[in-house]
Amino acid sequence: MNRRVRRPFARWSGAGIALAAVTAVVGAAPSPDAPSPQDQAPVPYNGVCGDGYGVVNSAAVPGGTVYLTYNNDNGENCVVVIREDVGEEMAMDAVLKVGSQTEWERDPGQWTTYAGPVYLEAAGECVDWGGVIGDDWVVRNGTNCGE
Repeated sequence: MNRRVRRPFARWSGAGIALAAVTAVVGAAPSPDAPSPQDQAPVPYNGVCGDGYGVVNSAAVPGGTVYLTYNNDNGENCVVVIREDVGEEMAMDAVLKVGSQTEWERDPGQWTTYAGPVYLEAAGECVDWGGVIGDDWVVRNGTNCGE
C-alpha cells in the first residue's frame, strides 16, 4: 500500500498505529455538567483537504470535530481533526485506513489548529477513520463503503 500524509507546504510519512476497534468517544471522564460530544455543535470544516473534497461524515471529539471527506474525481478519502478553540500546541492526530487493512495513515504531532489532512485512496472500500485531541479520541470503523 502506498502510504502518504499531506500537510500544506510539507510532507511526512507516518508510522502505523494500532487503535482499538471502537465506535465511541473514549478519554478523560467529563464533568457532570459538561455536554456530551453528541450535544456539541461541530466545528466548521475548514476545507484543508483541498478542491474537490466534500464532507461525507463527521464525529465529535471533546474539543473539536473529525471530518471524513471524499473526492469523487480521484477516489481519495481525507481526514482532518479541527480544534474548537485555537490555542497553544497540544497532541493531535488524524487517522485513516482501509477497513480491511491494519496500517493507519496518520498525522501525529503538537498542533494549534488542526491535524491532517491525511489522504488515502479507497474507492469501493469501507474506511476506518478518527482523530485525537489531547487525551480524547474517536474512531469510526467500517463506514462510507463504496460500491
